[in-house]
Amino acid sequence: MIITILTIVPQMLESLEQYPLIQRLIQKKELTLNIVDLRDYASGSYRHIDDSPYGGGPGMILRPEPVFSALDQHRSARSTVILFTPAGTPLNQAKVRELSEKEELILICGHYEGIDERITETADEWISVGDYILSGGESAAAVLVDAVTRLQENVIRAESTAEESFESGLLEYPQYTHPRVFRGREVPEVLLSGNHEKIRLWRLKESLRRTLHFRPDLLAQKELTAEESALLEEIRNEGKG
Repeated sequence: MIITILTIVPQMLESLEQYPLIQRLIQKKELTLNIVDLRDYASGSYRHIDDSPYGGGPGMILRPEPVFSALDQHRSARSTVILFTPAGTPLNQAKVRELSEKEELILICGHYEGIDERITETADEWISVGDYILSGGESAAAVLVDAVTRLQENVIRAESTAEESFESGLLEYPQYTHPRVFRGREVPEVLLSGNHEKIRLWRLKESLRRTLHFRPDLLAQKELTAEESALLEEIRNEGKG
């Protein structure tokens, strides 16, 4: 997989190569991570990459020339160009899985007050990482790189990622490790039983309980199995009568 990030502040992203999982992929030559400084593609002795907006208004706008020049060098027929923008598709685990199967990703990090609309129009996809404002797309790019690379083959065991929050449409169940008792709080007895079916049912029920409490919107979107529906009914009836 090849991931190329176009940015005006590469120093914000250089530490990505030091992340253990990403470093492992790079060493195995299963990932190429290119962090491209857009200033290297700006023209003129001052390498201007921004300018005031036509029609007036506050702030500065990222000029199209350096972005398109960088794309000319790094874009191929296999590339998917992604722009981070509030107008984009909200990033979720399904989208992460889809992007993790791409051969090449090019991530455009906006900055300043905005970007020239012609940059927006050249992107294949628009992505939003949340309903809040960042000073640039670098933080969003780091999030996407982390999320996508950890799904690459042989990075993390498939059974580990399969049970994580959002993979099944539910939040992950509570987890415990040693010691058995810590500051008066004990590990649930069922997890010590050795009964794998009871443990599975407890974990599923706790996933449903946690999702119902913290993210009921996820339940509204999920098509529940008969088993999940029955467990959810048990949870809702607890304390009644």
